[in-house]
Amino acid sequence: MKIIILGTAYPYRGGLSAFNERLAREYQQMGHEVEIYTFTLQYPSFLFPGKTQYSTEPAPQGLTIHRRVNSCNPLNWLSVGREIAKKRPDMMITKFWLPFMAPCFGTIARRVKRNHHTRCISILDNIIPHEHRIGDKMFARYFVGATDGFVAMSRSVLGDLGLFDQSKPRAFCPHPLYDHYGERLDKQEARRLLGLDADTRYVLFFGFIRGYKGLDLLFDAFADSRLQQQNVKLIVAGEFYGDPKPYMEQIERLGISDRVVLKTDFIPDSEVNRYFCAADLVAQPYKTATQSGVTQVAFHFERPMLVTNVGGLPEIVPDGKIGYVVEPDAKQIADAIVRYFADEKETLFVENLKQEKQKYAWSNMTDAINTLLQ
Repeated sequence: MKIIILGTAYPYRGGLSAFNERLAREYQQMGHEVEIYTFTLQYPSFLFPGKTQYSTEPAPQGLTIHRRVNSCNPLNWLSVGREIAKKRPDMMITKFWLPFMAPCFGTIARRVKRNHHTRCISILDNIIPHEHRIGDKMFARYFVGATDGFVAMSRSVLGDLGLFDQSKPRAFCPHPLYDHYGERLDKQEARRLLGLDADTRYVLFFGFIRGYKGLDLLFDAFADSRLQQQNVKLIVAGEFYGDPKPYMEQIERLGISDRVVLKTDFIPDSEVNRYFCAADLVAQPYKTATQSGVTQVAFHFERPMLVTNVGGLPEIVPDGKIGYVVEPDAKQIADAIVRYFADEKETLFVENLKQEKQKYAWSNMTDAINTLLQ
């Protein structure tokens, strides 16, 4: 097939780029022709609270990436749609995560489909965002109307899709493994590279820091004296997407500054393996969620997880098998961390992770998409 992927890619950074580029490589390995259309302007500044949208890593090799799309310019949407339509791809895949992108992606899709050949498939991160804005539902409905079929990566998103459409083909496929962040490192080597103590126990919170991700709950949990007695420290690795001041004040108020390691710059792809391999446990204390790419990085590096019972997280972290599922409550989070170290669960959970992660191959995602096409 001839395939176009519409969405974030290099030189933009982060999980969206990583997903689209990894999906492109999967299709290339299957023998298909793949091009990615990405942005000249992805976000206006008011929608991007981080320091920069751009990667500092080298450009990915072997991928055809066109920078054509301006998310804020309707005339651009029409011209990009015409350009893609003339190429007559068999399929255009759009990764949808934010209603702000709906007018852009929906207009491009409508223009592309005028060639009466291309099918438009969307992989849905969310259809209703974590942080609501006026117009979200109207925009989402516009995008859904332009799309021929959907793959949702959590059952909660599949349910949300039903608010906008009941008839178009859809499938559920969990988020595949993020397996492109380098090799697994020995735990002590990873800690040496990061300048961490060899004998301390570490819990990792990884990724952009936003309110719904519950870092404040994790800080409250670390105020539990049992964790201090167990010599457990918290690594926070990721960039603040918002005001860091409340978090800094909370650390001081709780008196846990000596047990929190802050690495609050964006973590480049080449260093991701250091953080996961240095950790004993990966914590995702989210207050709301659909699915999370962080979970799939933890699977790849075979790191046990603690997640909260929200969205699609419990679907892929079997409680007591590869980690723990708790309510978004600081006491329950602390209890689970204490239990993990006291019961010495790492070896058992790692062995189970090796088996469980086989469910999340990228071929499952391409199979789900191909089923929709058929």
